[in-house]
Amino acid sequence: MIRRPHKVMRPRTEMRAAPPPPSPRPRGLLVVHASELATLRGPRARARGKEEMRELSILQDGAVYIEDGRVREVGDTRDVLRVRGDVKDVIDATGKVVLPGFVDAHTHAAFAGSRHGELAWKAEGLSYQEIAARGGGILHTVRETRSASREALVAATRKRLDGMLRFGTTTAEVKSGYGLTTESELAMLGAIDELAAAHPMGLVSTFLGAHAVPPEFEGRADAYADLVASEMIPAASTRTGARFCDVWVEAGYFTADQARRILAAAKAHGLDAKVHADELSDSGGAALAAEVGAVSADHLLHASEAGLRAMAEAGVVGVLLPATSLAANLPFAEARRIISAGVPVALGTDLSPGSWNESMQVALALATHGLGMYPEEAVTAATVNAAFAVGRGKEVGTLEPGKAGDLLVLDADSVGHLGYRIGGNLVEKVVKSGRVVVDRAPLR
Repeated sequence: MIRRPHKVMRPRTEMRAAPPPPSPRPRGLLVVHASELATLRGPRARARGKEEMRELSILQDGAVYIEDGRVREVGDTRDVLRVRGDVKDVIDATGKVVLPGFVDAHTHAAFAGSRHGELAWKAEGLSYQEIAARGGGILHTVRETRSASREALVAATRKRLDGMLRFGTTTAEVKSGYGLTTESELAMLGAIDELAAAHPMGLVSTFLGAHAVPPEFEGRADAYADLVASEMIPAASTRTGARFCDVWVEAGYFTADQARRILAAAKAHGLDAKVHADELSDSGGAALAAEVGAVSADHLLHASEAGLRAMAEAGVVGVLLPATSLAANLPFAEARRIISAGVPVALGTDLSPGSWNESMQVALALATHGLGMYPEEAVTAATVNAAFAVGRGKEVGTLEPGKAGDLLVLDADSVGHLGYRIGGNLVEKVVKSGRVVVDRAPLR
């Protein structure tokens, strides 16, 4: 009998699933060795006023690390490199200034056509009101915008947004207001929504149906105000991404009482208030903005002391628009008076067919040379205060952990060059949500 060798039973090997591949490390962006890193770190829940506006929280040899579109680390380059030194995407900002992206607190960037023909009337000394009486002004642009296709309006607006981005604007408010019918205002707001979804810049939409009284309602401003409140606002609030409702309070446009009705309807439909206030005269716009709890009151060339005090007590941001004064032959706002009253001040370009300025750097220069603002105040007004003026103060406007990774690299060794230089473009790189969207390498 043949014996078969005894079979040794070996323990059965467990079948284990292959370990998952390591998840790709989030792609980060590291900016190092900034000669000046203006973080604007400070109060997180409100805009800054008075002496606070001069505090830019500047770091020498500063660094910023951005991951998943958010700022993760801010500090001395040596310290940031110690914890984030293996990042592949690095911007060397040696000899440069780094600061938050500009926030443009007031624009009418969505429009068709232009009004360059009005320059001759301005040369003849005609006032804003006289130009409007000749068929110029807002109603001229209303005619052009009403007749433009949606595609043409989007293309023209996109081109202007591209220009703003190249000058360093990473967030901007954009108003409607050149349609002045329910259908055309919704079309404008729809165009803004389309661009907000596709353009690198962050956009905040404002419904401005009460920009002017349209020709078909001439002499019936009350009836038009009722249409804005009863029909346009409900449609804008439910069918578009509008965040704010604005009204131009001025003789020949809308009274404080009409604006009060419109803004009450806006509030009932979830839209926050803004006011075009006291641009051509003391029309009570500043006081109204405080009364209704507006986020901002804009222009303020003729605001009363009482109106400014009310704004300061209510925390309303004052948005100053110096390029408009230049283009319209109007006096500059008295920034020192407004800041001394305790009003937190922001800046905007007021990009529009009547004041075609795509550069926040120009607004900064006019603020220092024309409005009497300190350069540091102008930087604060163009970043964190402007962010609060458009409802984004907790999201953008400073370089702090948790905020959006929006920043600029300037071809300058001191932030003081902003406001000092008139014209030109100091922006070398624009970063939006951690991605370089503009890169203007210096000529060699």
